[in-house]
Amino acid sequence: MRRIDIEGYLTSAHPPLHDAEIRDLYAYPADPTVPWVRVNFVSSIDGAVTTDGTSGGLGTAADRQVFTALRELADVIVVGAATVRAENYGGAKPDAATRDRRIARGQAPVPPIAVVTASAHLDPDHRLLTDTAVPPLVVTGRNAPADRTSALTAAGATVIPVGDVTVPTAALLGALAERGLHRVLCEGGPTLFGQLLADDAVDELCLTTSPVLVAGGSGRIAHSPAAAPRPMRRAHVLADDDGTVLTRWVRDRPGRL
Repeated sequence: MRRIDIEGYLTSAHPPLHDAEIRDLYAYPADPTVPWVRVNFVSSIDGAVTTDGTSGGLGTAADRQVFTALRELADVIVVGAATVRAENYGGAKPDAATRDRRIARGQAPVPPIAVVTASAHLDPDHRLLTDTAVPPLVVTGRNAPADRTSALTAAGATVIPVGDVTVPTAALLGALAERGLHRVLCEGGPTLFGQLLADDAVDELCLTTSPVLVAGGSGRIAHSPAAAPRPMRRAHVLADDDGTVLTRWVRDRPGRL
């Protein structure tokens, strides 16, 4: 065991990281041939995942900088419908320079949002469909009400039915892979993260610890019916002068890609 709060680590001894350096630190494996699932969350020091029902109050400048970089690097942003509703999601809106870098990497200029909702419970007038540069993907169950799926399709969404009454992880990732979306960024919520973790589909976690204490009844970053321990390797630890700590944890899987 070693201390890391010494010169050259969690101090201001090093100059601030530039955006290009952050992108290099968070780069996906080169040319993945199957979905690589990265999960990104922010929590308080005492483990709260939200304040007053949303994660916005936990955000810091450093967290936003990494959040932006992660979105730029992703082929697709996956999120559960409850989080879409709670956080009032809109579509990703990269600036012109970001779009150019994505195109240079062989990616679409704008990553789509893929909403996971077995029941297609998403308002066709939601901001995700009205305030976006590209149509969202709605991954839903085959038994979802036809009126809901028809309304979402009419509103511009690409509805992808998989499974029956649920959206199985393998079917979700398979649907993304069929569309060449291998660099997966999951932004929650905790139930979706718990499902991915229980199904052994999480390749890495990017976790920001916000320098606040929250208390209250907020939940944790992952929920599942049963525990699913997965050993992870620390890839890096970053820190900002305001106390924000950003970690990246990776699961070593020989032959994964």
